[in-house]
Amino acid sequence: MNRQTKRMMERDRRQQAAARRPPVVERKKRAGPRQFLREVRQELRKVAWPTRRELLAYTVVVLVSVVVLTSFVFGLDFLISKAVLALFGVETG
Repeated sequence: MNRQTKRMMERDRRQQAAARRPPVVERKKRAGPRQFLREVRQELRKVAWPTRRELLAYTVVVLVSVVVLTSFVFGLDFLISKAVLALFGVETG
């Protein structure tokens, strides 16, 4: 093996070792409070805010859903508790 071949093999070995090493990650500099608030305002301008009518409709949907689901869970709880008490022979007043 001649000198040139040895140099090429050494160069290839170094390149492979460098490829295996994880890349150096530069830490991003933190933004100051003013810049942060400025960017927050810019992002909030992009938000599609609901109209008053849409907000009212969404609120009614949520409240009705909560009442219906709460009633359903209460009914299941009541029926299951009555069944368990009847199964164990406990009398309820």
